[in-house]
Amino acid sequence: MNRVYYPDAQVPDDWTSPVLALGNFDGVHRGHMKVIDRVSQRATERQVTAALLTFDPHPPRIVRPDKAPRLLMTLEQKLSFVAGSGIDAAAVVRFTPEISRWEPEEFVNTVLVDWLHVSEVWVGANFLFGRDRSGNFSLLRSLGGRYGFVVDKIDPVRYKDFVVSSTRIRRLIADGQVDEAGALLGHHYVLEGEVVRGSQRGHGQGFPTANLQTDNEVLPPDGVYATTLSVDGTIHPSVTNVGVRPTFETDGARFIETHVFDFNGDLYGARVSLAFIERLRSEETFADAEALRRQIAMDCDRARALFDRISL
Repeated sequence: MNRVYYPDAQVPDDWTSPVLALGNFDGVHRGHMKVIDRVSQRATERQVTAALLTFDPHPPRIVRPDKAPRLLMTLEQKLSFVAGSGIDAAAVVRFTPEISRWEPEEFVNTVLVDWLHVSEVWVGANFLFGRDRSGNFSLLRSLGGRYGFVVDKIDPVRYKDFVVSSTRIRRLIADGQVDEAGALLGHHYVLEGEVVRGSQRGHGQGFPTANLQTDNEVLPPDGVYATTLSVDGTIHPSVTNVGVRPTFETDGARFIETHVFDFNGDLYGARVSLAFIERLRSEETFADAEALRRQIAMDCDRARALFDRISL
């Protein structure tokens, strides 16, 4: 997928009259995917470029940093996920204090018209833009009419009784409800990062672990989870402990440790993706290493039983 940044570079000549998905797309959840799918469909029908525009950093980091939410995905995760969804090209606006002060029409004229040359723009129903978030869908549609491009929206997507939103998904993950969060996302919640060396205490207990160092901002609460670890495109069932290792450690440092079932390879230095399937229990302090070992064995049995029931 082609990628270009504003204001660093011009849009390539082969971006033909883009049909654009416009938004933040944090988590790329079911609601976002409905916008993206519609853009892909419309671009295919019209034989033009299907494009996505997002912002980096997340605008609240600039305009209200004390209230900015933790993000569900890094920018690289977001763009990699979108690359497999029928989008041909990604545009990223490097969001600055100056851009945050633009009136809605200046953003439309400068970015959508002069830079991207859009022919259609699709947004979620609640998309806001411009200085003090003063631009809404109605204004964007009016400006589209003035500048010669079509604007349309996708209504909120519901799952069960809930409107799907990044805010709700963050809340579910914070509560440990990673299975419900995955249902709203339309995919499992994933941390990405590098496997680093740990204390190797798990190996001595018969349950070697891969210790993940990640740039993701939203971590599930301390506890044990059924997970999958993806390495070089291969998915491995696993269990993961998120927490402070209270049986052995006293410094309060947080770790993400994954035991991969039936795996004997060397993962040190590998880039991996860790998907959270279901919370198994909270983190506990055990009387000794043997009591912890027995509990880990039970955790593994429970996770294996779960994987036998579902498709990975």
